[in-house]
This record gives sequence, C-alpha cells and structure tokens, in this order.
Amino acid sequence: MDSTKSSDEGSPQHLRPGDTTAPALASTRFLSGRKVLVTGAASGIGRACAEAFAAAGAEVYVVDRAAEAAKEVAEAIGGIAVVADLSEADAVDALPDDADIVVNNAGLQHVAPVHEFPPDRFALIQRVMVEAPFRILRRTLPHMYAQGWGRVVNISSVHGLRASAYKSAYVAAKHALEGLSKVVALEGAAHGVTSNCINPGYVRTPLVEEQIVNQALAHGIPTADVMDQVFLERTAIKRLIEPAEVAEAALWLCTERSGYITGSSIPLDGGWTAH
Repeated sequence: MDSTKSSDEGSPQHLRPGDTTAPALASTRFLSGRKVLVTGAASGIGRACAEAFAAAGAEVYVVDRAAEAAKEVAEAIGGIAVVADLSEADAVDALPDDADIVVNNAGLQHVAPVHEFPPDRFALIQRVMVEAPFRILRRTLPHMYAQGWGRVVNISSVHGLRASAYKSAYVAAKHALEGLSKVVALEGAAHGVTSNCINPGYVRTPLVEEQIVNQALAHGIPTADVMDQVFLERTAIKRLIEPAEVAEAALWLCTERSGYITGSSIPLDGGWTAH
C-alpha cells in the first residue's frame, strides 16, 4: 500500500474486516480550508477517500465519468461532482486546477496474456492511469507551489512493486505511476509538496470483483478458487483489504506528522512483498 494541523488529537483506529467507517483521523477536521481532487471517486477506494477527506474538513472534487454516482457521492459529503472521462485529454485538462491535495486513484483492469492483449485496451489503460495523473499534476502543481504546500497521493498497487501474469497493461501503468510520483517528489520538495504512492494488495472493490471470471479463465481454475488461489495466494493476511483502510493511509499522508515522507511507496499488501 498520502496539513495545517497535526493529527495527534485522534489516533487511527484498527479496522476489522468489513468495517468501512471513516478513518479516525477525520474526526479532527484538520483539512478545513483545503481542496482535494479525487479521481475515480464514485466508488471503491476513490469513494472511501472522498468520504474520509470530507469528514476531515476538506472540500472534495468528486471526479468520475459515472455522472449519477459522482453526484450521489458529492451530495452525501458536501463535495463538488466533476464528471469527466479521464481517457480524453481535453476533459482532463478542464479539471479544477486549485486543488491543494490530489488523489490519483482512477483505474481499470483487463486480464489477458500479452500475446492476446488488445493494443487499444493497453493504450486506454495507460491514458487513464498514467497520462491523466501527469496532466492533472501539470495543472495543479503550480497552485501548490504558489502557496508553499501540497500533497500528491497516488493510489498505486502492489502491482506497482511486483508483477503478475496476464496484467501487462495494469502492471506497466502502475510502475509508470511510481516513477511519476518519485519525479514529483524530487521537484516538489523545495515547494512544500510531497508525493507518495500507496500500494494495496487486492481491495474489496467492484474492480476486483469484476476480475473473478477473467482470472478463472486465464488461470484455468473454477471461479470459486480465484479468491484463495489468485487474490490471497501471496498474502500472509488472508483477507482483502477494505477501501476505508486505504483511505486512512491516504489521509495520514496529508498530516504534519508525515511531512518528511516523500518519494515513497507504502505497501498495504498483507505481507505480499515480504516474500
């Protein structure tokens, strides 16, 4: 598995499997006055981040191509829905440029061996998961630099650190995001901006659930065996991580206590990379 006020007033609570409550850090509202742009914010990790940052006092741009879902989330948290298809450069370049915090989360998946992988699908994944974050940061970093403070939180993956078969586009994109994050960390340090990646293992989200059939086909196993033989095979902790747990890490990276952490990749992988 990224402030204006220290978060010591409320220490993070330990979440149990299935617990999707907002992080304890949010109770301090230490991000009051800050604006946060979260991509892919209509569901999964993005929604959990939007909820957590809003609970911490921030105004949240809820960015997603799913218009109704984005509006629903924005209404629930008092945020602003921004409907945009991140595969379209013009749409990305029209996103708000005044965010103090950017959470690059949007992504998609395709499971197939390299020799059968559709080139157009490979290109689409790179546009959404690499080019869009670059374009977003190109727009928002000047605002962060001007005020001398900013946070970039890239929701990467354990696949930004390790590879898995049948995921060439996703693994390539996450590795590229890791590199982009490090460059921003080096360039932004003198301006009070940090940039980090969070690297979760398989998260209990629609993106993961939608992989089950394709994973079964690719590995030649029954769908009932995908959880144990694919999703949890390499983890020491035998459960999926919850979106709220990822959101808590993202929120912590925006506190004063984490101000010296930049250019890092923080595994939330249940022991996957311990092998």
